[in-house]
Amino acid sequence: MRIVYQDLIILGVVLLFIAIILIIVGFVLSAEKEGGKIEFGFGGFIGPIPFGWASDPKMLKWIILFSLVGVIIFFVSIFMMSKV
Repeated sequence: MRIVYQDLIILGVVLLFIAIILIIVGFVLSAEKEGGKIEFGFGGFIGPIPFGWASDPKMLKWIILFSLVGVIIFFVSIFMMSKV
């Protein structure tokens, strides 16, 4: 089975929209549960340099973990595509 790059682009866009919807739903549910208190965090990579901000140290650990998992998935997918 050969993967077409256009299919990967469409898949990426769909995953981004799903992520945005999940974030919005999470904010709403968290605000209702916590009585209006919302904690936030953001992280990622610019090239090989990791970065992250969070309102709670525990949340920052999760952001770092998810970022590292994302990088591992990225490298595994590149490795798999190079063998095709």
